[in-house]
Amino acid sequence: MTLPLMPKATAVWLIEKTGLTFTQIAEFCGMHPLEVQAIADGEVAAGINGYDPVKNHQLAEAEIKRCEKDTNARLKIMPTASPVKRRAKGARYTPVAKRNDRPDAIAFVLRQFPQLSEAQIVKLLGTTKDTIIKVRDRQHWNSANIKPRDPVILGLCTQTDLHAAVTAANDRLAREGHALPIVEAYVPDSDSHA
Repeated sequence: MTLPLMPKATAVWLIEKTGLTFTQIAEFCGMHPLEVQAIADGEVAAGINGYDPVKNHQLAEAEIKRCEKDTNARLKIMPTASPVKRRAKGARYTPVAKRNDRPDAIAFVLRQFPQLSEAQIVKLLGTTKDTIIKVRDRQHWNSANIKPRDPVILGLCTQTDLHAAVTAANDRLAREGHALPIVEAYVPDSDSHA
């Protein structure tokens, strides 16, 4: 079952504004009934503002009323209009801890997928064209330590995003009448998973 957005804040609101049982709230919010009871007692989630699931189109008022009348009934979350998660436009945020991995990912993509354009790599890895050029030309300040590593394993992009970018690049090459580049098969190092 899909959980509501901000489950603890939703639980706070449901405890304060409805007559639902702790078990009903716990099952809807993906929590343990004792955790919901602790929220009600003020031991947990102190200071968290309630999040109204009715105003945010996650739960219907009629659904709450139905479950208040029958303690065995379970709340059902409303289906979302857009079940596919879409990333917002703009630069992709990379956590500080992973930023040093980005040149390794660029080197991997340049070696394994030479058909990708710089613009595709920028979008895929959240980098700049300048960094790609420096890694490609071995002018990067850390060139001696760059080891090509899979960006999916590094957590810089998803396998779906990488596959979509490669497919788009292959389609572009086919439309332009160019042959697809032949790249040796990639076998991950045992230390690349660490």
